[in-house]
Amino acid sequence: MSQLSRRQLLRYTTFAGAALAFPTVLAACGGPASTNKTGSSAGSLTAVIGYGNNQTWDPLQTASAFSMAAILHCYESLVEGDPITRAPFPGLAKALPADVSGTSLKFELRDGAKWHDGQPVTADDVVFTYARALSEKENVLIHSFFSHWLSEVKKTGERSVEFVLKFPFPYALQRIQCCKIVPKHVYDGKWADAAAGKVVGSGPYKVVEQAPLSHTSFEKFADYNGPRPAAYDKMLWKSIVDSAPRVAAISGAKPDAQIAENIPAANADQLRKAGRTVEFADGGNNLFLLFNTAHKPFDSNLVRQALHYAIDKKKMVEIGLKGAGTPGTSFINPKLPSSQPASQDFAYNPEKAKQLLQQAGVSGLKVTLSTTNTSLVADCVKVIKEGWDAIGVQTTLDSQDTKALFSKLDAGTDFQVVATTNNPMQFGNDPDLLIRYYYDAKSILTSKYARWTGPDAQSLLALQDQAAAEADEAKRTALNKQLLDRISEQAVIYPVVFTQLGTAWDPKAITGVRAQGYPGIYLNQAKPV
Repeated sequence: MSQLSRRQLLRYTTFAGAALAFPTVLAACGGPASTNKTGSSAGSLTAVIGYGNNQTWDPLQTASAFSMAAILHCYESLVEGDPITRAPFPGLAKALPADVSGTSLKFELRDGAKWHDGQPVTADDVVFTYARALSEKENVLIHSFFSHWLSEVKKTGERSVEFVLKFPFPYALQRIQCCKIVPKHVYDGKWADAAAGKVVGSGPYKVVEQAPLSHTSFEKFADYNGPRPAAYDKMLWKSIVDSAPRVAAISGAKPDAQIAENIPAANADQLRKAGRTVEFADGGNNLFLLFNTAHKPFDSNLVRQALHYAIDKKKMVEIGLKGAGTPGTSFINPKLPSSQPASQDFAYNPEKAKQLLQQAGVSGLKVTLSTTNTSLVADCVKVIKEGWDAIGVQTTLDSQDTKALFSKLDAGTDFQVVATTNNPMQFGNDPDLLIRYYYDAKSILTSKYARWTGPDAQSLLALQDQAAAEADEAKRTALNKQLLDRISEQAVIYPVVFTQLGTAWDPKAITGVRAQGYPGIYLNQAKPV
């Protein structure tokens, strides 16, 4: 995560109450054969997204679940990736580099690629986009995913660019996927337009209407000639934050929607009986604890460890997550390929928790646990309080609106411990990204919220940079294991449980979709039945 504050993110809620309509560009174009065997597009699709569509739509700045999912259908990166594995394939690039082991990566743009307004995609657009992504002054949300390994992106021809790396970076093709290329002629000096919902990309779908807190409408982009063309002439994505009406939209003999995400585990059987396919996916979504290390006794890693060992995570999965989750035995979800067991697994052990508190010289501890007020968090933190109370740590829950909590953190308000959720897997799934989102020299989570900046922090961040720069896979895996061990030993920011995310769809209406371990849906491989 970059140094951009949560308050800044929340300020990007800039939509007015009225719908924003954007003009439709009519054109026709041929193009190369598709790698997405969906045939010609036809008909329309209605989808339900469990998040608001009223936060920033700036592709380099947003962490909005709705916006990020939509952006996958409207913008392209030079390198695209499978929505589950992130296996790379050419997006705006004509081909992937043959050699990625050095400090230079060269790309040619796809012939005939156009923006939604009909203008051609050029190397200037790529350079413009990456100049902003790398700018210390702009400091966009994806900045820290690139700044430690990428020096610059320079133009080598009208339709070709070169990436100049600081060192050979093993995750380069995966990381490039999270930087969507934007048109310079549209957004140069006008990023407020992007934040407010103006979408001009080169992807298979165009946004044609925005109705904040209601819906976003899409149409097929006729001039798209990339690898995954639109399967539908039109799409309507409804924003339904409350779970009951969201589930209702995909229920019944004639459901209003063909696909809905953010399905609660408690509703899965009901939907399956109604003929829906319901799948849950493991990913990066987690409920974590963040300690204020400037507030004693939370400056002690023994105290932080003790409070983790006092939590019955299996009970939390059963009660708080209705079985749709995994105890956090490592900083990365143990269900993911990039995870490795950590030296501190934090399996429920109240006696060990008591011993660690005694070893730290702490007794009669009283804790105020500040939490966000989502239903998932509310159900889970009850288990935390129960475990802490049981070892003699008197616990008070302070639940509040997400915006209110992070506004206080941004203002430097004192606190003890925070429990909330996050999901870095929206941006990628390589181990460096999943860790760097939280632990980075510029991370507001680590330095500003947790106030963790001393020698232990510097040593951990140096180890992370060493692992990221290691070309040998076996050595890099060993360094990542050391990093995961050290993060567990420090436990400044650490997951309690990882939550599965559910998606439901009507198999009689749509095929080619999968549940994913981060919010949203991916319909670039979907097709009507």
